[in-house]
Amino acid sequence: MSIPADNQKLYQNIIAALQADIAEGRFREGDRLPPERVLVERFQVSRLTIREAMIGMEILGLVAARRGSGVYVTAAPAGGIATSELDIGAFELTAARRVVEGETAALAASAASDADLAELEDVLTRMIAENAEGETLTHDEAADREFHLGIARATQNDALVLVVKTLWDVRERSPLAMEMLRRSRSAGVKPLIDDHRAILDAISARDPDAARTAMRDHLGRVIENLLVVTEMDAINRVRDETARLRGRAGLAISRAVG
Repeated sequence: MSIPADNQKLYQNIIAALQADIAEGRFREGDRLPPERVLVERFQVSRLTIREAMIGMEILGLVAARRGSGVYVTAAPAGGIATSELDIGAFELTAARRVVEGETAALAASAASDADLAELEDVLTRMIAENAEGETLTHDEAADREFHLGIARATQNDALVLVVKTLWDVRERSPLAMEMLRRSRSAGVKPLIDDHRAILDAISARDPDAARTAMRDHLGRVIENLLVVTEMDAINRVRDETARLRGRAGLAISRAVG
């Protein structure tokens, strides 16, 4: 089954389709949803989109992930939940940033002043410090955001500054994007210092092609990290459930022997 094209995002269509399944009794409260690979085949979308849909359904209170078991229906749709409230997911947003900020970095390599480069060096130093001591998403993100906005300002193009700022603002307003980033931070993923250094070095060398490539590579790795982290959610659930069952079996053996 493919998703019909309309004004909704792919993950919102998937949520709507699964809500309809629940409302029509195909999945009842307490039932396990099909595994990811089955949903990928059914909806003809990527794993990224399925994971955004599952996290979105968790945020909406429709499902819950059980350790080592899967994703289960926790409630029937109540009068049609507005999936539009979830806004844009982290995968979709980062893909857009990869296009816009790649070209922004290339232009900055041609237009940045010495003062712009010095400012970016200062921000990178602050990012390193925040990585070492920061424990919250907001704290970790402050210098990262400023670094990317600094590159936009270095283009000397106010329209690009506005576009890059808007992409970051959208991310911070989106419950779905912020939940995915929260999971990433909880797994220990922090701004990639080596990536940011490579971007700045390319801009400092006045090499637009290298700057574009460095930025696109960096944001590609951000997407890969999000994919790994959301997959690790499932792996950790299996690991924890296995440990629990082993503990229960060990207790039963001890009681039998005793």
